[in-house]
Amino acid sequence: MLSLRPYKRGDAKTIVSWITDEKSFYQWSAGRYPSYPITAEDMNTHYDQEDENPDFWQMTAFDEDGICGHLMMRFLSKDKKILRFGYIIVRSDLRGRGYGRRMLRLAASYAFDYLHVERITLGVFDNNPPAIRCYQTAGFKIAEGESVFIPLMGEQWLCHEMFLTKTALL
Repeated sequence: MLSLRPYKRGDAKTIVSWITDEKSFYQWSAGRYPSYPITAEDMNTHYDQEDENPDFWQMTAFDEDGICGHLMMRFLSKDKKILRFGYIIVRSDLRGRGYGRRMLRLAASYAFDYLHVERITLGVFDNNPPAIRCYQTAGFKIAEGESVFIPLMGEQWLCHEMFLTKTALL
């Protein structure tokens, strides 16, 4: 059974081991980390900067076999009605098996039922069709007219804004 719990510093070593090439690193991080390859210490240092932020949470997904996914959540609006998901990743050997969809739905249920948000957003690059499919199966929709180009790896990557509302989760 898949569950979510707060991220622990010891999770970083496992999570960063799933990022095995530069392209997937940038698809995952959107350039928010200084360089590839990422280390467990890089991840922990990045999250340490948010320790005092009450509107930022890192979550780890696990099942009976151990850690299998990760994401972060943060409020985007002062009224705490919009929540952003980011750094979404699933263990490499579990991709395409519904773990990402289930992890996102667990996090979304928490966000809607306990944080009382009205909307959840995330960004995804168009060069990552498996992630787009995962997010769509979890109920996310592409926000028309909100895509932007981000310079990464000497190219311009198209990033789609996606959103989920509680009615789409039901």
